Amino acid sequence: MAMTYMSTKEASTRWNISDRRIRILCAEGRIAGARKTGRYWSIPTYAPKPFDARERLSNEYKDLDFDYSHIDCLKASIDKLRPFSKALASSLREKLIVEWTYNSNAIEGNTLTLSETKVVLEGITIGGKSVIEHLEAINHREAIHYVQDIISEKEPLSEWTIRNIHALILRGIDSSNAGKYRDENVVISGAKHIPPKHYLVGDAMQRLIAEYLQAWKRLHPVARATLLHGEFVKIHPFIDGNGRTARLLLNFELMRHGYNPIIIKNENRSTYYEALDKAHTTQNYSQFLEMVVALEVESQELWLSLAE
Repeated sequence: MAMTYMSTKEASTRWNISDRRIRILCAEGRIAGARKTGRYWSIPTYAPKPFDARERLSNEYKDLDFDYSHIDCLKASIDKLRPFSKALASSLREKLIVEWTYNSNAIEGNTLTLSETKVVLEGITIGGKSVIEHLEAINHREAIHYVQDIISEKEPLSEWTIRNIHALILRGIDSSNAGKYRDENVVISGAKHIPPKHYLVGDAMQRLIAEYLQAWKRLHPVARATLLHGEFVKIHPFIDGNGRTARLLLNFELMRHGYNPIIIKNENRSTYYEALDKAHTTQNYSQFLEMVVALEVESQELWLSLAE
């Protein structure tokens, strides 16, 4: 069936929102599937009415207050050493991509070892490993590159950005669901939290982006990164690939503010899941925030030890 579109004026009549406001929402990436041709926007007729970010957002998160002075001091020390030499920058980049890819995929059940992941990313096939496991490694690297690109180009975070990240994660693995919000309900094994019904996902994602853009501005970047990961995976908007996408979003927020990307290690998977479930069921982010802070310090200290 061919995709049908409506103009901003038609959407204005349907949703009772001014034409000017709809054009602004399209530019912010907050209307699913909207595309611009010349001066005009085309909006899919299936697109849900956008959540109004100007209304009061009532979510109250607990225990985000933290002394970030140590992290900020380490960041300042790293910034003084920039720019790094080409050799050091290249080695740090390679180390990050390999370890981030290995751990993020391993958390989701990929059986490639760290050394096997490195070899796969160099273009070599590992015997006894599935095609999907190879694609998961390659796709994750491409998703990291995409995140780095949008940071360098100073693109704002939007639902469109998130869908693109997810589409890269599942490229060639599950093309029918890549970048597409789920159309069925899900449960998370071992967790008390139950994600929202599938028909609420679109509204929940719009609210998430609205909160991120509006209500979280006053928060420290590390707290924002923690919330972005936690609240995204709480919605669980995709059938698969939510965890990997969430960890990419976490590092997107850290890196765009000049903080180091962190790697949540597979060996700490149980603690990680426990911290997330606590946040999802109680709104208390203290355990997860402490984990993110500790990993940020660990990453910063490693960079300092190599750069000095």
